[in-house]
Amino acid sequence: MDKKYILDQETAARKIKRLAYEIAERNFGESELYFAGIRQSGYSLAVLLKQELEQFSKMKIHLIAVTLDKRHPTDIGLEPSFDFNGKTILLIDDVANSGKTMLYALKPFLAFYPSKIQTLVLVERTHKAFPIQPDYVGLSVATTLEEHIFVEMDGDNVSGAWLE
Repeated sequence: MDKKYILDQETAARKIKRLAYEIAERNFGESELYFAGIRQSGYSLAVLLKQELEQFSKMKIHLIAVTLDKRHPTDIGLEPSFDFNGKTILLIDDVANSGKTMLYALKPFLAFYPSKIQTLVLVERTHKAFPIQPDYVGLSVATTLEEHIFVEMDGDNVSGAWLE
């Protein structure tokens, strides 16, 4: 089967750079941010965004890996865990397909009183079953209910995204 690519490596790199600037603009005045990347690709994307942001910002970025079973997301793990009271959290994933993963990934942060929770996805599809509207979007794609988006990683870099 031929993959219908909607994002190549060069374009993904430009979008990640633009997203880093948006994060800096919207969080101007913050001294630190907590990037919570949903494993696997969401965490890799969080690492890339942290690297971009550190090139032009003095904000301290803490990386957190969020682990959950995307099909049955009842147990959500955070590594490392922090006291998130009064903190700004940015939940990061590669794709918002149905919105379910992001919605459930927010659960452990709700045990605290963060000052802000923001969400970011590299690729968002327009048909979602759960009420998640990402604050930051690299690419928004109109899809049918049957279509899904996949992001490919080459090590820690985004090599592309395709539609199935």
